[in-house]
Amino acid sequence: MKSHLRKEMKRVLNLISEEQHEAHSTSIANALYETCLWKEARVIAATVSRNKEVNTKAIIERAWKDGKKVAVPKCNPTTSQMVFYEITNFSQLETVYYGLAEPIVEETVPVSKSSIDLLLVPGVVYSKNGYRIGYGGGYYDRYLTDYTGQKLSLAFDCQVVSEVPHESHDIPVEYILTEKELICCESV
Repeated sequence: MKSHLRKEMKRVLNLISEEQHEAHSTSIANALYETCLWKEARVIAATVSRNKEVNTKAIIERAWKDGKKVAVPKCNPTTSQMVFYEITNFSQLETVYYGLAEPIVEETVPVSKSSIDLLLVPGVVYSKNGYRIGYGGGYYDRYLTDYTGQKLSLAFDCQVVSEVPHESHDIPVEYILTEKELICCESV
């Protein structure tokens, strides 16, 4: 079921024009900057977007401009664990498997989980109660088990569906921000 929903949503996302993608990404980013979550966060963790994901590159640049620290994850496929590293520019990234941009460990400093104020959690499909279907690696569900900061997902409105299957180990996000609304998942 999850793999079917993931595949179908990727198909839907591929139908979004470049103009729509850019316009919706900009709208989501601008709405993010107005939230208390953004304004109060000193350290923001995010993946570097690719393909038809909400563009996080502009968000990362804005975070630097606003004097915030930015942490990007490095995945270890052997242990299925993630460690976030602070980046201060995009040249500290390298392209790894699946085209992911990850920090170059020798050029960056690890960031402790407890110091991350706002974690932008990626995914493919979301339900209004905060559950998500990611890319299938389970990295974020493992990372989130003892994460105590704010969890927010950036998504296009079409990625939010009424319900996604979830299991006991799945950890929902607290907020989903689309080009149309900020969804407070705890109140759904």
